[in-house]
Amino acid sequence: MPSASRYMRLVLAFSMTLALCSQAAAEVIATKTYSYFDIRGKTAGQLDDELSRRGPTASGSSARHPGATKIRFSGEASYIQKNGRCRLASAKVVVHTQIILPRWRNRRGASKELSMVWDALSSDIKRHEERHAEIARTMARRMEQRIRSLPAQRSCEVMQELVSEESSRGIEEHDRVQAQFDRVEAVNFERRMMRLLSNRINASARRN
Repeated sequence: MPSASRYMRLVLAFSMTLALCSQAAAEVIATKTYSYFDIRGKTAGQLDDELSRRGPTASGSSARHPGATKIRFSGEASYIQKNGRCRLASAKVVVHTQIILPRWRNRRGASKELSMVWDALSSDIKRHEERHAEIARTMARRMEQRIRSLPAQRSCEVMQELVSEESSRGIEEHDRVQAQFDRVEAVNFERRMMRLLSNRINASARRN
């Protein structure tokens, strides 16, 4: 079966608010939700077909994937104009992730071997998508830190431009890191699955 991929929609909106207030602390806010799509089958081939037919699609592509992570960035920044200089008063980056996973509906009656293969595959899909969400949180924190470290400027309009530029760079870096992760995962998929299956077989033998 193919390795899990990702579906990513990235939106970044920084709103500007001129504020005459003390500097507020900034923090990354992360939310994560789960949703599922159902598949049915009693053989490996049937499950593979179901994943290919029912799995989520990637943006701009009709290809289906065994799992996906939707990621959306948003945020806001406020500024203080004082003594002819504008500095950042507060900044907040928010990252929303939705993890989409398969759910095998008619597992009852399937062979022990198929159940073991499914357990290995589904756990790897979940681990893969959870890692995408973790990467998004890490990159959001990095983006926020860089925004907060921007020096004061002659006007808040210029400051806002710098915040927007830093946000765009952060999104581009995020995309590169996520794409690199997918490339590494694809190369190691078969080796990873064989290790997972071996571990589960050994654990089952010990129990028996």
